[in-house]
Amino acid sequence: MLKSAVAQTDLYDFGDDSFREGLGILLDSLAREARLNATGEKFLYDRIVLHLSQRLQVEDWYRRHPEIDDGQIVAPVIGLGLPRTGSTALSVLLAQDPAVRYIRRWESSQPCPPPSTVTGVDPRIPPDKGEMVGTRYHVPVDKHGPMECHDLMALDFKSHIFHAYAQIPSYSSWLLDADLTSTFAYQRRVMKLLQWGEPQRPWRLKCPSHVLFLKYLDTAFPDARFVMTHRDPADVILSVAELYADITGRFTDHIDLPYIGRLNVQHWSAGMARTVAFRAAGAGDRFYDIDFRAMQADPLGEVTGLYRWLREPVSEEFEARMRSWWTTAAAEREPSHRADPVAYDIDLDRVRPAFADYVAHARRWTAH
Repeated sequence: MLKSAVAQTDLYDFGDDSFREGLGILLDSLAREARLNATGEKFLYDRIVLHLSQRLQVEDWYRRHPEIDDGQIVAPVIGLGLPRTGSTALSVLLAQDPAVRYIRRWESSQPCPPPSTVTGVDPRIPPDKGEMVGTRYHVPVDKHGPMECHDLMALDFKSHIFHAYAQIPSYSSWLLDADLTSTFAYQRRVMKLLQWGEPQRPWRLKCPSHVLFLKYLDTAFPDARFVMTHRDPADVILSVAELYADITGRFTDHIDLPYIGRLNVQHWSAGMARTVAFRAAGAGDRFYDIDFRAMQADPLGEVTGLYRWLREPVSEEFEARMRSWWTTAAAEREPSHRADPVAYDIDLDRVRPAFADYVAHARRWTAH
């Protein structure tokens, strides 16, 4: 795969070797555990080569334009929390602010070339909503809308995105306790590349899995502020497991639903415990909290409250764009669907105790 990336780009410098550990563990886990079908083999091969090719191009842009590193990333606002808590809708609402920068859907997996260097319509912009990996989108999608940090993290091969694609327990177990210092340092490097040549704007990021890696995220973005969305984990975990199964099921003919259920309980309960500890250790005043029910009832009011906390204005244009998007998204929202918890070996009476401490804290955090 390394040779394929080199052949595709005619470049040879991958930068720091930090990515090699994750890549090696991922490839070993895929070979031994994933039981990919032909579609899965092609998709994962192409995807990994894409990440390697983009890494080569990132390093080439920095080699030719070292001034890219002079760019500043100041106090990004980072969305996190359990998945399926309204975080995607919140991130799209925040992206309606014309004064901010975010990872755009069409550039997330292909950050090169820097968008400012492209003349005319960027060929990365798809004619439709863009790539759909599973059988449906699961969340509101706009080709110009925000994307999570997963693809930028994948450039260092430490990303939750890979165990949504395949059943790779060895990789998933390693990732849970991996050191992501290099991952977020490289994400910051790519963000500087993405913003190069553009007017300076504050960043808005979003990735639920950041709850697992806050101490490393904090090293890369020590002035970051966080907006955390909350919902009863009993309403979340089954939905997340079903999302994973929809994606993974395309790439294997041997899907293990109980494994997917256990994986999600393990990772997300660990993430909530780590977030509680991170906040208790002195970072609590850097968080703004939004409850799922409040977000559903008054989305613009919740964003306005967040901006009041940030001490930033909500412009008339921003408010009008938010209102327009929310109205359109409500009309396009898919009907809710509840999977069978037995199929995923998810016993909600056992799930609740694993999240009990987080739930108690979340009640206090959202009482503003």
